[in-house]
Amino acid sequence: MRTQVPVVVAFLTGFALLVSFFFNENTWIGQISSEIKIWVTIVGGFTLLLGVVSITRVNWAAVKGRKEGWGYKVVTLISIFAMAIPAVFPSTWSPLFGRAEGSIYDWLFVYLDSPMMATMFATLAFYIASAAYRAFRARTPESTILLLTATAVMLWRVPMGEAFLNLFPGNIPEFLNTYIMNGANMAVQRGIIIGAALGAASMSLRIILGIERTYMGKG
Repeated sequence: MRTQVPVVVAFLTGFALLVSFFFNENTWIGQISSEIKIWVTIVGGFTLLLGVVSITRVNWAAVKGRKEGWGYKVVTLISIFAMAIPAVFPSTWSPLFGRAEGSIYDWLFVYLDSPMMATMFATLAFYIASAAYRAFRARTPESTILLLTATAVMLWRVPMGEAFLNLFPGNIPEFLNTYIMNGANMAVQRGIIIGAALGAASMSLRIILGIERTYMGKG
């Protein structure tokens, strides 16, 4: 029973959403699809709450047991509740509540969260540069083409590099934009998107048919 009911629910909901693409929203199948999407949003909210409860339990267990790095777990717990609790209370109680400008949530997001994200991405730039150096070694003809193309594109993306490329005849920036970015690059991106879409469609079909049951903790 615990296995059959989730499979039946997944089949009915997936089949209804699939069939609704071929009908108008005003039909009964379209209305069922709209109702299912509302329930998906509700379930998603509960899963978010479940995630908060789970991360709280895991980090609190680490703090309680004084495991390695438990100080960072304390910071994580404080950060979670410092952002969540003021945002839940309505702004009618106090201007510090809610998510409006000047609230506790807004202050923490603007002056703590955003600078930390900027710092993280700025740090990642060094790792990307290191990985690019290792990947762009001209050992083979293919890697040489990759190195030259990537160098030209990176130069084209910055104003100084574009000014440098304009020193050469042939309007290199326009060539890069037309044939590299909107040509070869776009074709590769579309191929990746098509492959990902086919993979998502096959996985959805496996879930609808009950073949894939990893969402129940089973293979």
